[in-house]
Amino acid sequence: MFENIFVKYLVTFFVSMTPIIELRGAIPIAVGMNLSYLEAFLISFLGNIIPIYFIVKYIGPIFDFLGRFKIFKKIIDWASNRASKKIEESDKLQNYTALGLFIFVAIPLPGTGAWVGSLIANFLHLPIKKAFWPIAAGVFAAGVIILIATALVDGGIQVLLNRG
Repeated sequence: MFENIFVKYLVTFFVSMTPIIELRGAIPIAVGMNLSYLEAFLISFLGNIIPIYFIVKYIGPIFDFLGRFKIFKKIIDWASNRASKKIEESDKLQNYTALGLFIFVAIPLPGTGAWVGSLIANFLHLPIKKAFWPIAAGVFAAGVIILIATALVDGGIQVLLNRG
């Protein structure tokens, strides 16, 4: 189905930009399409960090605008409540913001990626300069973890070293 390398790159890139799935899903998908581990990682990483800037910088005004419409209010309330709950639950996020964001995003579990990390940064009113690098570093760390896990499932760590 995906014979063209450019199509494989685009699929990987856009899947990694998708909320919830992010690079945690994009890397295994890319490897499944026979991209190298390095290609899968780099394209997924780039796709996953692009939304950070826009979410941190612009999601507040967008939520304010869309919140006026009943159809979007439930989704916005859910996202706001989820991010607020994560902030309240985490002492690290409150006391060590950059470290907390990095750790939160680096843990490759559902709901802990760049999207929610960026929402948290927005709700904490962090400027993009203070939010981007810890979130991007967390995405990088999560990507390495997912890459290793994918290699283990795909035939062992030797596969990673040989196909890299």
